[in-house]
Amino acid sequence: MELLEWGRHYVMVEPTDFRVDYAINPFMDPAVQPDPARALEQWHALVETLRGLGARVEVIPQRADAPDMVYAMNLGLGLIGPAGPQVLLSHMRFPQRRMETGTAAAWFAGRGYATSYVGRDGVGAHLEAGDAFAFGGDLVVGYGPRTEELALKHLGADLGVRVRGLRITHAGMYHLDLAFCPLDGRRALVCPDALDAPSALALLDLVPEPLVLTEEEALTTFCANSVVVGSTVVMPGCPDRVRARLEQWGFEVVVVDVSEFHLAGGSVRCLTNPVDVTLGRDLLTRRAPEVLLPPL
Repeated sequence: MELLEWGRHYVMVEPTDFRVDYAINPFMDPAVQPDPARALEQWHALVETLRGLGARVEVIPQRADAPDMVYAMNLGLGLIGPAGPQVLLSHMRFPQRRMETGTAAAWFAGRGYATSYVGRDGVGAHLEAGDAFAFGGDLVVGYGPRTEELALKHLGADLGVRVRGLRITHAGMYHLDLAFCPLDGRRALVCPDALDAPSALALLDLVPEPLVLTEEEALTTFCANSVVVGSTVVMPGCPDRVRARLEQWGFEVVVVDVSEFHLAGGSVRCLTNPVDVTLGRDLLTRRAPEVLLPPL
């Protein structure tokens, strides 16, 4: 097993003001509110699980006017570059979430991260970090519902990396982190139903050993929205078939209940932002940028 080089340092946002104020994805309904006490309990259980596995977890305070800020994955893309830690901050598609970025930028800058943008304050390309993953030495980025295709070109140029774009077409899997979860250097959870046909084929070609999820498994259990710490997969739910394959490969499965956060369309991965990401052996060393897109 070729363990991931990242996934041992996370930034999270404590859900002190988590609620559903609006509907910007199919899961959200302001008439159905999460239980604040239960959500806080579930969040702390997730933090304790990650720390118990040896991961470092840092916490950003939540803004009272930003109920979705708990989904820290979308604050920005944290990376370890040649000059040290950096974060490429998200430019949210929906204005209801854009205030989160300024708070995150100040927090990261205060801890020595270099910060940058591909767009901000409603101007420029939209990029949401829940669409971007390091895998196979490249940056794999979903686009369509949240991240715009134009952002991929900025990512390639700004980071000097090869970007592999995947076109997301499923309304319920509006971020790539709901349909794709790298497990190690060769394996990943993959839900092809989130993508158009050329992109689905491209993703399956990219992953040497995919564990293919059905649409039902991905949507009802949020199982692709998981994180990996070493050889342990921390999941919000795990169908028996998926567990059997993961254990056959040598992974340990730990299930943590974060169901209150499913009411707003996010789960374990959405709540955790890995900031120790490197892009394979290149470690973000400069090279000619390239963007590979699936055919129309």
